[in-house]
Amino acid sequence: MKNLVIVESPSKSKTIEKYLGNDYMVVSSKGHIRDLATTGKGGLGIDVEHDFEPTYKISADKRSVVKELKDLAKKSDHIYLASDPDREGEAIAWHLAQVLGLDVNDENRIVFNEITKGAVTEALKHPRTIDIPMVKSQETRRMLDRIIGFKLSKLLQSKIKSKSAGRVQSVALRLIVEREQEIRAFKSEEYWTLAALVDKDSKKFNANLIRIGGKKAELKTQQEVDAIISRCHEFKVSSIEKKVRKKEPRMPFITSTLQQEASTKLGFGAKKTMQIAQKLYEGIALQGGNAEGLISYMRTDSTRLSEQFVRDAEQYIEDTYGKAYCGRARLKNSENAQDAHEAIRPTNIQHTPESIKNYLTNDQYKLYKLIYARTLASLMAPSKSNVVNAIIVSEDCEFSANGSILAFDGYLKIYHDYETVKDEMLPVLEEGEKLEKVRLEGKQHFTEPPLRYSEARLIKDLEEKGIGRPSTYAIIIDTLQARGYVSLEKSSEGSKTKVFFPSEQGELTDAKLKEFFSNLINVTYTAEMEAKLDEIAANTLDNIEELKRFYAKFEPLLENAYEHMEKKELERTGELCPECGSELVYRVGRYGKFISCINFPSCRYTKSEEEEENASDEVCPHCGSKMVMKKGRYGSFLACSNYPTCKYIKNNKPKEEPVPTGENCPECGHPLVKRKSRFGTTFVGCSNYPKCRYIKKEPKKAKEKKSDKEAVGEKNEE
Repeated sequence: MKNLVIVESPSKSKTIEKYLGNDYMVVSSKGHIRDLATTGKGGLGIDVEHDFEPTYKISADKRSVVKELKDLAKKSDHIYLASDPDREGEAIAWHLAQVLGLDVNDENRIVFNEITKGAVTEALKHPRTIDIPMVKSQETRRMLDRIIGFKLSKLLQSKIKSKSAGRVQSVALRLIVEREQEIRAFKSEEYWTLAALVDKDSKKFNANLIRIGGKKAELKTQQEVDAIISRCHEFKVSSIEKKVRKKEPRMPFITSTLQQEASTKLGFGAKKTMQIAQKLYEGIALQGGNAEGLISYMRTDSTRLSEQFVRDAEQYIEDTYGKAYCGRARLKNSENAQDAHEAIRPTNIQHTPESIKNYLTNDQYKLYKLIYARTLASLMAPSKSNVVNAIIVSEDCEFSANGSILAFDGYLKIYHDYETVKDEMLPVLEEGEKLEKVRLEGKQHFTEPPLRYSEARLIKDLEEKGIGRPSTYAIIIDTLQARGYVSLEKSSEGSKTKVFFPSEQGELTDAKLKEFFSNLINVTYTAEMEAKLDEIAANTLDNIEELKRFYAKFEPLLENAYEHMEKKELERTGELCPECGSELVYRVGRYGKFISCINFPSCRYTKSEEEEENASDEVCPHCGSKMVMKKGRYGSFLACSNYPTCKYIKNNKPKEEPVPTGENCPECGHPLVKRKSRFGTTFVGCSNYPKCRYIKKEPKKAKEKKSDKEAVGEKNEE
């Protein structure tokens, strides 16, 4: 075998192998093959005292993968490391080189931004060496996360029974908790608006009060509104302004904006969005069964598009919609953007969503259509609207009315499903014209607290504040929920959007981190650290010196917290564990409060708090444990709390007394009675049950014959 190409994912390897032919074998590392060991001082896998020397260990689930890669490497003349084109991908390539005994100075690293034949074959023409500064950046990030994660998590577990803390995770929690505190502290204030309802030429429109005596209108009470209404009688048009308003299309997607837009427009969570995008990137089998990557790499913070793609897209726009719809390529990156690769875009502009719909799942189609539309729209002309603004005056009060009509749809030609324009034209008005049919109407309002974070709002805020990387946002959100720190639920019954609510444990965790680690676990420091990781990747900052600076700041805070943080004792239930006899305690998990043995994990006995709330005064006659109320398919019943060791159950429903029918049993002569079955139906049986099991059969009701008219009516309804 001549050439071995190692990529990250198995599905990607199959697609690429078809592009390269028989001289190449493409295999997968299935992600990272090594991670920091959990040995050494503190179980960090890092020798802090000797320049933070890391100890790496092959992950248990990757041993067979590594063995296979080593065997293949021995048989290969050339090995290409084709992991993903980002910081993590560069680190994977370095770890592969270390494990396979490759020289890091060899030009064996290839990267491509999309999985198409052209991109892959072109990448093979330009191999490079592994980017060591980028590897150091990833290694530093991993060591920071390990030190903070291990040491803070251990502290919180021992002191307040919280499950974990993290460099970025804990700052995201801080944002959610602070927002909740803002909402609690918010005091609503009354304010009023005043509108002039105008009727002219059978067309009605509203003009809103904007100024009183040349100053901004601010109405606090109904009395203020009534005073204005009482003095405004004559209304005239003082000025009319007409202009053409252009609206530029939005930039193509980066990771964070894709997650936000998929959340608001498609209802996809961040995790779901990234999973679908990953599949679209790795390749979908199209016509003829040939797999092809449909979008470029989905972990990016750059809005740049390749020159070739821009040329192809511009030609497509001109051919499909006409030259007037052609726009221009723009670039707008944040200060923290790495610009390592392009924005998220379709790999082939000819693959319209409709043309490949049959090869995609419903969710894949929705996300691909959104990406396709956003990318193409970003290269199209702005939309144009004819806008009219009229100022209407009465006494010293000025009212403003606006109207607009879409004159040229521009980029909305393709993006109309995700962004709409509402036409609201005013009737023909002239300056100085008096308006006869005008009615003033005041409306009472109350200021509202800030909105809780939805997934989209949280991602937007994290990105704007420079916290973490967009590729990690989905993991952060998932972790916060898994730890029981927050829940994602609807804010009200009629709401469609789910928002984050911090749990009691989440708020306690944030409070303790704020009390003892405010200098490290905060928005500013986390954003600065992210910027320093970028400097390490650019080879302008020494990673070891940065780790030393961090640790010198972190260790004293940790020691102080161990000494002064108050320990939270687990709340006892007053019961003993039926399995080991130790005390039962309350704990908080992902799905709320539950009861478990104090000896967890040695003893894994658990039960829900609902069982505690439904405890009965009765005791089990078999084993002496408490009886609890449970619900079954036939209603509620009492069961032993020691289930499954003890399976005693007792029907909780009071039995209905049999009702005599006045008849006698034809088999034994005892009276017949009417009883209710466990299914809720009634039947007539012998009162001498169970000695006599006679049950009276009820005659079946004869079906009434339908009239011809009824039959015809039913047929028509069908």
